[in-house]
Amino acid sequence: MMDRDAILGVILAGGGARRMFADRGGSIGDKGLLDLAGKPMLAHVIERLAPQVGAIVLNANGDPDRLQAFGLEVIPDLDDSRSGPLAGFAAAMAWAAQHRPHTQVIVTVPADVPFIPTDLVKTFLKVAGGSVAIAVSDGQRHPAVGLWPLSLRCTLEAALADGQRRVEKFAQRHAAIAVSFPFSNIGGRTVDPFFNANTPDDMAAARTLLTS
Repeated sequence: MMDRDAILGVILAGGGARRMFADRGGSIGDKGLLDLAGKPMLAHVIERLAPQVGAIVLNANGDPDRLQAFGLEVIPDLDDSRSGPLAGFAAAMAWAAQHRPHTQVIVTVPADVPFIPTDLVKTFLKVAGGSVAIAVSDGQRHPAVGLWPLSLRCTLEAALADGQRRVEKFAQRHAAIAVSFPFSNIGGRTVDPFFNANTPDDMAAARTLLTS
């Protein structure tokens, strides 16, 4: 099994949140900072991921001070082209190469999946080793939840330079192994471990799960 210190957790915290804040014109605020059972949703993701990796960084553009309370390095995209999650992967890999050269892989998760499995990394490594892996639940693929070897850094930067934006396409190009995860039991209910809080209704459902 890979040493935990060789694994960098990357939380994608810079999404536009158009659906969450549609009533305010969209793309206003950070989903991860919304309250979920007494603390920011991002805090739930951090708490679940932290024991599984050697370190965590946040990928987010804009003013990093808004995320200062979490005490984590905030890494913006390499440019401001709003290239989506792949740009965040590339930024995290570049940061790791400079600041944590012993890093072998990054594990990526969005900031709006508060119920990620506590054995996410262990299962990735068990099934896929150090190869590219993406999470699957109930037959649905979650490309933004994945394991990516740092050896892909140059290839990823080249793909971005060529205009590639889709995580799924990049994953398929590199023969990503689909790793299936079972549903979780939260608050006595069966829940997709990659439940995605995209809308106000989703947040209400998540709050119900954690307070029931």
